[in-house]
Amino acid sequence: MLTLIHSLRVRANMQGTVRWKGGEDLEAENQHGIKFPMHTADSANPVQMVLLSHGGCTLIDVITGLKHRMENVRDMWIELDADRREDPPRIFTAVRMKYVIEGDVPRKLVERIIEKSHEKNCSVGGMVTGAGATLDWELEIHP
Repeated sequence: MLTLIHSLRVRANMQGTVRWKGGEDLEAENQHGIKFPMHTADSANPVQMVLLSHGGCTLIDVITGLKHRMENVRDMWIELDADRREDPPRIFTAVRMKYVIEGDVPRKLVERIIEKSHEKNCSVGGMVTGAGATLDWELEIHP
C-alpha cells in the first residue's frame, strides 16, 4: 500500500505535457506554455536532458553564489560525462563534471559553492545521486 506523506513545507507544484509528434519525436510543454522538442533528430533525448539539467541546475547555483563577482566572469560552463547501467532501467551509475570558469574569481569560494550545490541545493543532482549515481567534479579557473 502506498501512503502519502504531506510535508510541513510549502510544496512546489510543477506541471507539463509531453506530446507525441510522430515517429519517436516528442514535444514538451511546461506550465508556462514554453514548448521544446525532445527525442528528435535535432534535440536531446529524455536521459540526455536529465544529464544536461543536472549541469544546468548546479551551474545556476554557481552563478547565484558568485553574485557580485559575476562581473569578473567572462565565460563559464560545465563539461559533463556519465555512465549508465547496461540493463533497463538504464539509470546513471556515475556522473563527472568539469567546471570551467574564465575570469577572476576566488577558487575556495567557487569550491564551497559547488560543494553546497551538490550537498544541498541542486534538485536534479539530488535525484540523480539519490538514485545511486556517484558524482565526481573538478574545477578549472582561467584568470
